[in-house]
Amino acid sequence: MAASTSVLVWNEYRQERQEERVARVYPDGIHGQLAAVLRAMPDLEVRTATLDEPEHGLTEEILASTDVIVWWGHMYHGEVADSVVDRVCRRVLEGMGLVVLHSAHFSKVFRKLMGTTCDLKWRADGEKERLWVVNPGHPIVAGIGEYIELPEEEMYGEHFDIPEPDSLVFVSWFQGGEVFRSGCCYGRGAGKIFYFRPGHERHPTYFDPQIGRVLVNAVRWTAPVGGPRRVFDEYPALEPVEVR
Repeated sequence: MAASTSVLVWNEYRQERQEERVARVYPDGIHGQLAAVLRAMPDLEVRTATLDEPEHGLTEEILASTDVIVWWGHMYHGEVADSVVDRVCRRVLEGMGLVVLHSAHFSKVFRKLMGTTCDLKWRADGEKERLWVVNPGHPIVAGIGEYIELPEEEMYGEHFDIPEPDSLVFVSWFQGGEVFRSGCCYGRGAGKIFYFRPGHERHPTYFDPQIGRVLVNAVRWTAPVGGPRRVFDEYPALEPVEVR
C-alpha cells in the first residue's frame, strides 16, 4: 500500500472569529472546511495550523514531517515572522509542495518564492466567476469539465504581477468583464507550487465539489515524488580523472 501524503492546512483564522458574516459561511474556520475536503481522501493525512499558534504552527519539526502545505491568508500577512517564512521557503526548495489559495498571493511565502509584488486588481462585489480549463491534460484538472462556474466570488483582474507560470491551468472570466490567470503552476528548487485563485472568505467557494476536486488534485500534484537527494558543492569524480 502506498504511503499517505502528509498535508498541513494553514490559515490565519482571524476573520472567522471576528466577523459574523465570515463565521456564518465557515463556522469551523476556512482551514476546517479545507481540511474536511482533503480528509475525505484516504491517501491524505491532514493536520491544521493557524497564525496565533506558537511559531504559527510551523515549527521545524512540523515542517520536516509535512509533504504539502495548503496556505490561506488575507489581512495579516505581515504578522508571519520572517524566520518562519524562510523556514517554509527552504522546505519548498527541498521538495515540499505548496498550494497557495486566493488572497495568499500576497503572503510573504508566495512573494518570496515568486520574486515579484504579486499585486493585482480586485473588486469584492460577489459576482459570477467562470474558471475555464486551459490545459485539459494537466493532472490538476482530472475529473473537471470545461469550466467551473461560481455564482458569487470576489473579482481578481489582470495584470497579475507574477512570473510567467511554468504551466497555466485555469483562466477566470468575471461578470464585470475582467479575466485572470487563476491556476498557475511553478517549480522552485525541488518543490512544486500551485496558485489557485477562488476562495474569498464571505463566499462558500470551498464547499463547491468541483473546487474540492481541484484542491485534492493540487495536493497530489504538488506532493514530493521521492526523487534523488539534491547534492551541491565540490563533488568527487565518478570516473578516474587526470589532475592537471
